[in-house]
Amino acid sequence: MSVRSTGASRTDLIGDAAIQLLAERGMRGLTHRAVDEAAGLPQGSTSNRARTRQALLEIAVRRLAEREARVLVPAAMPAPGGGLDALVDVLAATLHDYLTGHRTLLVARCELALEATRRPELREVFDTAGRRFRDLVTALVTAAGSTDPARHMLSLVAWCDGMMFSCVAGSFHATVPEPRDLRRSFRELLGGMLHG
Repeated sequence: MSVRSTGASRTDLIGDAAIQLLAERGMRGLTHRAVDEAAGLPQGSTSNRARTRQALLEIAVRRLAEREARVLVPAAMPAPGGGLDALVDVLAATLHDYLTGHRTLLVARCELALEATRRPELREVFDTAGRRFRDLVTALVTAAGSTDPARHMLSLVAWCDGMMFSCVAGSFHATVPEPRDLRRSFRELLGGMLHG
């Protein structure tokens, strides 16, 4: 396996290799030496950038957030006043794309989230990296007319996290809901929150 990419910074190469290793081998397979090999870098390169395991995990978390932003931050945001249908369409399309086209990111995300429960320093980095997404969801539900954006954001993020886990590692790992089914689920969830 090699993740070498022309034009990427060495830190990005290390982050990409770490993400790939986490997805393929889990936390135990993530070593400085394995990252060097996966990234096609000279031995010792990863140790040069990330002297400790904590530093390597932080690089992986930050790179994961960068790569997830390309998938999870919709290119076409719902127009202000677009209503529930516009929001549902954007959220369903975004989640379906993530579930069907970015399994490596999703598995690495699960590995890093679990590791963050055991490492307070990593928890802080993980939560900071995720703030961008939580802020985006808060803005979306606010624009859709939420009377309690913080609570609705929590419910929506928790639902999405549950769906992602179920489709990658849980009971529904073999199937991903169709876009139409995700739209129906989002409509039910958001309709209850915003108009209940």
